[in-house]
Amino acid sequence: MNNLPFHPCCVLVTGGAGFIGSNFIRWLLAEHTDVQVVNLDLLTYAGNLESLADVAAGHDGRGDGRYYFVHGDIRDLDCVRAMLRGERGETIAGDSRPRTVPRPDAVVHFAAESHVDRSIMGPAAFVATNVQGTLTLLEASRAERDANTPFRFLHVSTDEVYGSIGPEDPPFTECTPLAPNSPYSASKGGSDLLVRAYVETFGFPALITRCSNNYGPYQFPEKLIPLMITRALADQPLPVYGDGKNVRDWLYVTDHVAAIWAVLTRGRLGEVYNIGGNAERPNLAVVKTLLRTLGKPESLIQFVKDRLGHDRRYAMDTTRMRSELGWAPAHAFEDGLESTVRWYLEHRGWWQRVLSEAYRASNALYLKDVE
Repeated sequence: MNNLPFHPCCVLVTGGAGFIGSNFIRWLLAEHTDVQVVNLDLLTYAGNLESLADVAAGHDGRGDGRYYFVHGDIRDLDCVRAMLRGERGETIAGDSRPRTVPRPDAVVHFAAESHVDRSIMGPAAFVATNVQGTLTLLEASRAERDANTPFRFLHVSTDEVYGSIGPEDPPFTECTPLAPNSPYSASKGGSDLLVRAYVETFGFPALITRCSNNYGPYQFPEKLIPLMITRALADQPLPVYGDGKNVRDWLYVTDHVAAIWAVLTRGRLGEVYNIGGNAERPNLAVVKTLLRTLGKPESLIQFVKDRLGHDRRYAMDTTRMRSELGWAPAHAFEDGLESTVRWYLEHRGWWQRVLSEAYRASNALYLKDVE
């Protein structure tokens, strides 16, 4: 497979209305003014076009014309194939005339069901989206890509596929065996293996990234950091699983998206790249730091029954990213956390609209121990 440096003209981003996807699109359009972006998103509960309102205003048909949004499902083979052929159209708000979507020469695949608690309550949706959806994208990409034109497929995965390690164990490397412990991580591991199989069987030009826990602007408030910020601002109890000593490696989202671009454009085809923030922190320590930053008392912390199959520690060895691609995280954890808190304080309207009645109702399933 060709491993020459690659610079796409048009990137198809799946799940681009989600947390990491929307940050990637915003970063890419700002940093690379010669690149077009097509955003394919089903707009499930965690997908929010409001997160891209500024992007649309500046870059869709009303702006420089480099951004396209298509409402669609990654499991819809006909839809995905049409997009990869450049045969789909999008309609801009206030304009009934559709624009033809350009033909992508790269796919960055974010779209996934990603919340562990939801996977425990309903595993089938995770298999359908994360496994079947990835298979559909692979089949469509293999069928529609022009063998004479450079093309790359980057599959965004998670450190959770490696399972859990002890406090003294070395960090995960790209050679660590997969040992997922939740329906979510199992579904992501399954999709990783499909991508690997397409590389080995069909010579498909794909790469895989596995990231640690992301945080930053536009994150849906069911994940730890935005959940704790929004609840603390309302003086509500902060639910901490078990003893709070589960350790995660924290990665600021803009550091992650810069790493993804480095892998897409300069990574070795067929390889896996671990992306981490080199910022291991116990969950309880993160919550206490947030409370200090917000000027809220630790009495808001409420320990709740531990999550089923709760992994104890994740840690990432990012040697490959550093040595091959020259990437390292630019944000220290404390600085990134302070920036994140500031963003949520300054964007109350965004997250207050996200906290809909439907969200609160579903959230109650795993916050049932918290009054």
